[in-house]
Amino acid sequence: MGHLKQRDLNATRERLRDQVAHALRAALISGELRPGVVYSAPTLAEDFGISATPVREAMLDLAREGLVEPVRNKGFRVTEVDERDLDQYTEIRALIEVPSVGRVARSATRDELEALRPVAEEIVRAARDHDLIGYLEADRRFHLSLLSLTGNERLVETVGDLRKRSRLYGLAALDERGELIPSAEEHLELLDLMLAGDAKGAEKCMARHLGHVRSLWAKSESKG
Repeated sequence: MGHLKQRDLNATRERLRDQVAHALRAALISGELRPGVVYSAPTLAEDFGISATPVREAMLDLAREGLVEPVRNKGFRVTEVDERDLDQYTEIRALIEVPSVGRVARSATRDELEALRPVAEEIVRAARDHDLIGYLEADRRFHLSLLSLTGNERLVETVGDLRKRSRLYGLAALDERGELIPSAEEHLELLDLMLAGDAKGAEKCMARHLGHVRSLWAKSESKG
């Protein structure tokens, strides 16, 4: 019985850690947590009204994602992403995702592709509703689910890691200017091309989409 109680407590703590991590990602997107600034777990915990342990665990989760970095005896510094980083992340994603969508367009079944439509529509809906966390989550699911149709799990993991390190950048500013919506709608365009069996068109659309995202980042930086 004691073991069961302990397991329940651990599950509750894990859910709390996930909730805190979710809130911290939202704060990163909104700019409330600023790049280069060090934040301590006890201070953040006081803001949340909880103990420092789940906050520290959540920050360690974000550190594994490359969003923050531990600072000895001080806390965690929000990772700064520079233009060179963004260029390199985008280049690697293009090298992987552009040929991958062509491959999937040639091999996936119609049912497999149609299963992605609700997620693509969710991306557009979140962009229109200014739901940045919802946008990020739906966008992540669409891209990684699409890549999973290649059957290469390591490829999916690699792109997932690159997205974690870059996708938060400038999102709030882009949303304020309404520039997330055209980018969101490109997911539906990509899906329609793949369903039509246009592998080359899908590759061009993905290349344009990734370039579009990168140009929006650059615009956000220049206006930031």
